[in-house]
Amino acid sequence: MIRDEQLDRILLRHEALGAELSSGQLAAGEFTRASRELAELDPVVAVIRDFRAKRRELAELNALLDDPDMRDLALAEREALAERLPALERAVAVALLPKDAADERSAILEIRAGTGGEEAALFARDLFGMYTRYAGAHGWRVELMSESEAEHGGYKEVIAGITGAGVFARLKFESGVHRVQRVPATEAGGRIHTSAATVAVLPEAEEVDVAIDEKDLRIDVFRSSGPGGQSVNTTDSAVRITHLPTGMVVQQQDEKSQHKNKAKALKVLRARLYEMEREKADAARAANRKGQVGSGDRSERIRTYNFPQGRVSDHRINLTLYKIDKVIAGEALDEIIEPLIAADEAERLADLDGQG
Repeated sequence: MIRDEQLDRILLRHEALGAELSSGQLAAGEFTRASRELAELDPVVAVIRDFRAKRRELAELNALLDDPDMRDLALAEREALAERLPALERAVAVALLPKDAADERSAILEIRAGTGGEEAALFARDLFGMYTRYAGAHGWRVELMSESEAEHGGYKEVIAGITGAGVFARLKFESGVHRVQRVPATEAGGRIHTSAATVAVLPEAEEVDVAIDEKDLRIDVFRSSGPGGQSVNTTDSAVRITHLPTGMVVQQQDEKSQHKNKAKALKVLRARLYEMEREKADAARAANRKGQVGSGDRSERIRTYNFPQGRVSDHRINLTLYKIDKVIAGEALDEIIEPLIAADEAERLADLDGQG
């Protein structure tokens, strides 16, 4: 149940921030902080005002029920408005849910071939193409950071940065094991094979988020090599960074510059360390949650792409779409992502109700 005192506090805070910003008396850092907070509150306040306006309208219509001349008209409008209010109340409740601090960030996308050999590697490439096209449709920029190609053109592993507003919020539920069922091009007998690839979506971390001490790093440089052992270039520009406290290893060799490879490797390492800290912080909360929508457990099989039947099934929300080509093309991926976001919101609302 939404409490009016809570809504009043938000409206007063929004008003106070607006007054602070227009006063011209804030220092640069305080102005930035206040501007960011105001921008975050703007959509919440808009929903609250809409909800309250409709609630006032309902009260006015109830008052008109005693007027014989207005009763029939008031009843009809009251019925329509009463049907809309629960949705508006839910919109307010969703707007008030605690925000994931990483939602508005860009993301690091990592895809690795799993069981299934060359077919798994080809599927990993298909998934990377799906996310690349999806990102393009949303106006995000994709930067290939590292790739390890398989013999027949697939990916053993591919890592890319996806830059844009709210990337992590939309892609975070993609983390997990994606399974494919289809007849490989190399299969002469027409038998259906099952293969898998693992997807990890990590929020991009800034230097202020994760402090990395140089003495905690072992940095090795070596000569880059491509698929089949061929030399990519003739200088020792490839970089392998080992984070000694965690044993985490990141390797980059796509750039000809050792400096650029080191910068990219540190970017990936920072994102992985940031995600590791987030997982620790979320562990207690996740243990109390019944569902797995937002768990981000990369060992969990989350989705199956069945090509012979033309279907894609997300196992967390029991959703099946018979439009596999459009999903793989990135066109219909939102038809899976939107219900996942809605399911996560519903689960968090239920958690709050349970605590209340």
